[in-house]
Amino acid sequence: MPSSSQEWWKSAVVYQVYPRSFAESADAPGPTLGVGTLAGITARLDHLSWLGVDALWLSPVFRSPMADFGYDVSDFCDIDPTFGTLADFDRLLAQAHARGIKVILDWVPNHTSDQHPWFQESRRDRTNPKADWYVWRDEPANNWLASFPKGEPAWQFDEQRGQYYLRCFLKEQPDLNWDNPDVEAAMHDTLRFWLDRGVDGFRMDVVHLLGKALTHDDPPICRERGWGHVPYNDQPATHERLRNIRRVLDSYAGDRTSVGEVYLLDEAAMADYYGTGDELHLSFNFRFLWAPFEPGELATRIRRTIDLLRERGAWPTWVLSNHDVPRHRQRYGGDEMLARMAAIMLLTLPGTPFMYQGEELGLLDAVIPPERVVDPGLRDRCRAPIPWDSSPLHGWVAEPWLPFAEEAGSRNVAAQLADDGSMLHFYRRLLALRRATPALHADIDPVHFQLLDHSPDLLAWVRSSGSDRWFTYVNPSPRQHPAGSLRGATIVIATDPALEGTVVNSELPGRAAFVARRDGTM
Repeated sequence: MPSSSQEWWKSAVVYQVYPRSFAESADAPGPTLGVGTLAGITARLDHLSWLGVDALWLSPVFRSPMADFGYDVSDFCDIDPTFGTLADFDRLLAQAHARGIKVILDWVPNHTSDQHPWFQESRRDRTNPKADWYVWRDEPANNWLASFPKGEPAWQFDEQRGQYYLRCFLKEQPDLNWDNPDVEAAMHDTLRFWLDRGVDGFRMDVVHLLGKALTHDDPPICRERGWGHVPYNDQPATHERLRNIRRVLDSYAGDRTSVGEVYLLDEAAMADYYGTGDELHLSFNFRFLWAPFEPGELATRIRRTIDLLRERGAWPTWVLSNHDVPRHRQRYGGDEMLARMAAIMLLTLPGTPFMYQGEELGLLDAVIPPERVVDPGLRDRCRAPIPWDSSPLHGWVAEPWLPFAEEAGSRNVAAQLADDGSMLHFYRRLLALRRATPALHADIDPVHFQLLDHSPDLLAWVRSSGSDRWFTYVNPSPRQHPAGSLRGATIVIATDPALEGTVVNSELPGRAAFVARRDGTM
């Protein structure tokens, strides 16, 4: 088990719940049948507890008109009726904590809904008390494009006020003006509202957008290809704002944490958002997420991340799927063996792994017919509902808002619970091993973690605690490799069950991944 002095988020495995698609409750169905609810999540907490995750991250459940399915917030301090009530949230939080599961909320600091009272007042005229709470200009200040719909300008004309407002996403999502200290203070208050209720931390949506250099144009290639501004925004002003946010979190007991969505596809830029231990606790690593499942490329991404964060005394995160990108099994060509290898990699790297709901079932993306597409960012496929059993509705009260993945008849929770060799049991065993093994919570310094020499088709590392050494071996190619430093290690968990319990001799197998243990000194 991890040291009691270690912050909980360093040893935790965080499980992302996309509430609309996780579960309904037959005892307390929501007002919109076929859409997941907080009561549904509460009813399925035993699944998460059995699986062995340590924390759940809830995608937004705040009041919202749902133009961007919750990422357009109209009230940061209330629950949208689609999902339930504040009492339902408090019940979920209490039940999760009773099972030892932390709860992280998705906070959206860059923008609000255009239905938020702040924006309704701001757009009224140019002299009202909130006139400067959003980013207004007489003319577009730059050539930026919105992230979606693709190719649309990031400046939206508002007839009522007679000016343009900045919206880096949908026109229904005006950007807040963090240059105004009243905005910053008000957003801090929204954090305190939930911290006072006992939440354990926040995933912070596109947090690198809090500072903007409005006079800077994006490169011409952005307009040529319709690329939005978001991945290009990286400004010094954001870092002081993150330090202020960190002070709010640090004023509460219990290691309240933050993980930032810093969508910058460069590890060095991402690392800057940790500051000197005074900004984000964690930052998502999108360069790793988007890396192809090729050992040489993955090793490069892992080494660069670890080296940069070691210098800062910072802690890495690892994630393969989320609500915005195709599921990793889908990206890896649908190969279940690669998905199992990816699970071994994800759950034995040093740092904090994040799982997306359904990874433990090995789900592919759903096929969404044109008439059922609802997301303006075209992300419906990875947001398909979780199948809980083999019944026609797979454990839902009504036909869900999106279709199920095509394999839902076999890749559902009940079917995989009954199969000891299923992906679900494979994840549970890996999570149990990680929780019980001190070496898998050890630091990222060279004493406790070393990438091993590898060829382009082999990824391997060793983690240690005292004399206990644990090896991870990932080889998606059919080629065998010399055992080297792994000789004499006992294989504990493997993609091929026949390897488990065997001792590594002269050759390492092809098309296999495993975790192995050997006592000894480094």
